[in-house]
Amino acid sequence: MSVNDTSHYYFAKHALLEAGWAQDVLCEVSNGHFVAITPNSTAFTGVVQVAGPMLPALANVHSHAFQRVMAGAAEVSLNPNDSFWSWRDLMYKIVQKLTPEDTQIIATALYIDMLKAGYTQVGEFHYLHHAPQGKAYSQPEEMALRLIEAANVAGMGITLLPVLYSHSGFGGQHATQAQARFIHSTQSYLDLQQACAKALRPDLGTVTKLQAQPSKPQSLHKLGICFHSLRAVTKAQINTVLHELDQHKVVHIHIAEQQKEVQACLSWSGQRPVEWLHNNVGLNNRWCLVHATHLNKQEMQSIASSQAVVGLCPTTEANLGDGVFGAVEFEAANGRWGIGSDSHVSLSVAEELRTLEYSQRLRDQQRNRLYGASQPSVGDHLFTQARHGGNQACDVSLGLGVGRRADFIVLDPTNPFVAASQPKDLINRWLFACHQNLIKDVFVAGKQVVKDFKHEQDEPSRVAFTQVIKRVMYGE
Repeated sequence: MSVNDTSHYYFAKHALLEAGWAQDVLCEVSNGHFVAITPNSTAFTGVVQVAGPMLPALANVHSHAFQRVMAGAAEVSLNPNDSFWSWRDLMYKIVQKLTPEDTQIIATALYIDMLKAGYTQVGEFHYLHHAPQGKAYSQPEEMALRLIEAANVAGMGITLLPVLYSHSGFGGQHATQAQARFIHSTQSYLDLQQACAKALRPDLGTVTKLQAQPSKPQSLHKLGICFHSLRAVTKAQINTVLHELDQHKVVHIHIAEQQKEVQACLSWSGQRPVEWLHNNVGLNNRWCLVHATHLNKQEMQSIASSQAVVGLCPTTEANLGDGVFGAVEFEAANGRWGIGSDSHVSLSVAEELRTLEYSQRLRDQQRNRLYGASQPSVGDHLFTQARHGGNQACDVSLGLGVGRRADFIVLDPTNPFVAASQPKDLINRWLFACHQNLIKDVFVAGKQVVKDFKHEQDEPSRVAFTQVIKRVMYGE
C-alpha cells in the first residue's frame, strides 16, 4: 500500500471499533485523528504493532482536581450522622491551605493517574479561583492556567469548566467565609471566561507556568460553562451567562446530589431541583447534570427527552453516602450518562462502572441490570454508554472511527484474563474480574503518553505530590 509520510500507522490484532470487535486492524493517524481504519489488514514495515487489545479511551466528565490531596483522609467517624455535609467541612479546611503551585502539582499527578486509568479527556469543574480570604490573584485566571498546564505536562485533554459560584444557599443567600476562594459575581465570571478563552486560543499559544516539557496541541482542550449548583447561583445569573457566552458550549451543574438539597429546593421554590431547572431555564443536549441522584419519574423523563447527559460519579457518590441513582429506570427512558471520578477516591474506569452496575443489583436484588436490547453484555453496554456520554459532556469525539481523535488504550496481553479470553468477553473480564490495572499503554492524539504502565513524568510528579500531601495534610 502507499504510505503517507505525514501519517502514523498502528496495527492491532484485536480492536474495538464503532461497529464492534474487529481483527487485524490497521489504523492511519494524521494530525492527531484517525483518517483510515481497515480491518483484516496486514502489518507492514514501520507500522507500530500495539501489544494487546486496542480500545477507545474515555472522557472523565467530572473532576475537582484539588480534592485528590484529601482522598482517603475523611474515613474517620467524627459524627454519628456523618454525611456529605460533614465531609464538606473538612474539604473547606483543606482548601484554605492550597497555593497555585500546590494545585498544579496535585492536578499534574492526578491527570497522569487518569491517563493510566484510561481517561484521556477530563471535565475539570473548577471553582478554586482565588487566594485565601477571597482576594483575586493579580492574574484572576491564575488557578485555571495552572490546571491547563497540568494537563499539558500530563499530555491529556482538558475540558475546562470555570464555575460560577456566588451564594451559599437557594434564593441568593450570602456566601460564607469558608467559600470565599470560590466566589465570583456574574461580571467577574464573564471576565474569567474571556481570559480562559484567550489562554486556550491556538493562535495565541498556550499560557504556561512551568516549562517541564513542550505544551500539547491546543486541539486537545475545550472550554465550557459551569454553575456550581442551584444553591450557588440565581436564575438571573444563569440566564445572563447563557445569553452572553457561546451558545454551543457545554454547560455543567451539580444537581440533586443530596436529599437535603432536594428538600431545601422544595422549601424555597415548591419544586424539586431538576424540575425547577427544566421549568425555569430549560435543558438541551449541551447540559451535563452532575450526580442527579435523587430524581422522580417526571424529572428522569425531562432529562432524557432533552438529551442532556447525567454525569455519574459512582465511587464518590458511594463514598459520600449520596444514594443510589436510578440507572435502570433512566436507561428505560433512553437517558444518556457518562462517568467521572469527582473527588478521586478512585481512579479506575472499571471500578466506576462496576460500582454503578452493582448498586443497581443491590437495590433490585437481581443480576445484570444495565444492558441493551441489542447488547446483552453488561460490560460492553456500560463501556459504550460511558464513552458516548463522556464525549457529549466534554465536547470531544473519542472512539476508534475515522475522523475521531486518535486516543486509545491497550490492555495488558500478559494478564490471563486478557490472554485467554475471546474479544467478546474482554470488557466483562476487565470490569468484573480484574482488580489490578489492565491498561498497559495509552495514546492521546496518536502520541503515546503511557508505555508499559509508566508515564515519563512519573518520578518528578510523584516526589512533588508527596511533599504537597505532607505539608497540606500533616503540616510537615
